[in-house]
Amino acid sequence: MKILFLTDNFPPEVNAPASRTYEHCREWIKSGAEVTVITCVPNFPKGKVYDGYKNKLYQTEVMDGIKVVRVWTYMVPNKGFFKRTLDYISFSVSSFIAGLFQKADVIIATSPHFFTALSGRTLKFWKRTPWIMEVRDLWPEEIKTAGVMKDNFIIKYFEWEEYHCYKSAEKIVVVTDAYKKYISERGIAPEKIHVVKNGVNRDLFSPMDKDQALLNELGLNGKKVIGYIGTIGLNQQLDFILKCAKSHLGKNNYHFLFIGEGAEKEKLKGLQKEWGLTNVSFLDAVPKNIVKHYISILDVCLINLKNNPANYKVIPSKIFENAGMGIPILMGVLGEAQQIVESHHAGLCFEPDNEEDFNNKLNQLMGPEYYATCKEGCMKLAADFDRKVLAARMLEIIKSVVK
Repeated sequence: MKILFLTDNFPPEVNAPASRTYEHCREWIKSGAEVTVITCVPNFPKGKVYDGYKNKLYQTEVMDGIKVVRVWTYMVPNKGFFKRTLDYISFSVSSFIAGLFQKADVIIATSPHFFTALSGRTLKFWKRTPWIMEVRDLWPEEIKTAGVMKDNFIIKYFEWEEYHCYKSAEKIVVVTDAYKKYISERGIAPEKIHVVKNGVNRDLFSPMDKDQALLNELGLNGKKVIGYIGTIGLNQQLDFILKCAKSHLGKNNYHFLFIGEGAEKEKLKGLQKEWGLTNVSFLDAVPKNIVKHYISILDVCLINLKNNPANYKVIPSKIFENAGMGIPILMGVLGEAQQIVESHHAGLCFEPDNEEDFNNKLNQLMGPEYYATCKEGCMKLAADFDRKVLAARMLEIIKSVVK
């Protein structure tokens, strides 16, 4: 079986879509499938080509048996709606052209944005090949959630295209139960929609001793490290976390560590300086192969999203990697994600935007007995969301559409 997968994020990029796609494709290769991935030259999140690559029209490489086709795209940093949209459109066009020349029994196109899905839908027509739409984010709803754009004719057009992608796909794979409910309420048959949630590569993310050399290098030895690792954008609302850090300044020995890139990073660093937050540090994003060392130095994994009903449908992928390493979770996300964390006793959830609740939950989590319980709960959560098992489940869905 020949699988053609379209995604604009892929290793050596280290965000959640890149990791999920790579790990699934690697498992499918082990099961006997032939996998070709069409993606762009690695540049996320800064919009700059990674060392060792050039933004050429077409180039190929092989990663763990996966044929990777990289195409030209218009590159911009992960901020600014209109330029990023041009970036997305350029990949949609380039991936479509490249896809015409790849053999495939099935085509898979994945979000976060639906322009990749448009490429998959169009390739289905020209290649007469079934396609599967993987929905990782409800784009364009995410645009409204982040406050980038209100309802207007552009959003209405995007939603129209989104609906027709759902209708055209033989199967739809979503990452949360809430996404399935949302799509089925738009008139798509529920039996066409399958839930394959995010998970953790337990070969890579498993418990390890704290990296003492790294703690010394960062000047954090002896601190209780509350860490956020990921995109630093509008939807994460990390200025709220800085306000909470301000309330702990000079007490509790807590240190707040932010690792990543995004549109809000410089603004947050400005607030740190303005408020004199000596208990806060910012680091650049780190490669996937060493990020576990940074996770190892955390006492608590911090996850936060805007208090918006659309975010109740989201399950942040950070949950799984940190759980795999036994790092208890402190999360400001309601809905399905909260249910997963709390049902496994892997951490605590605070009410978004509620500073008092944040402080109370953080102090409760750091209590020795409760902390030990959460570490055990993390191991149970990681076992329930093993990436290998989830990849096998998705492969069965893929096989069901191949004639």
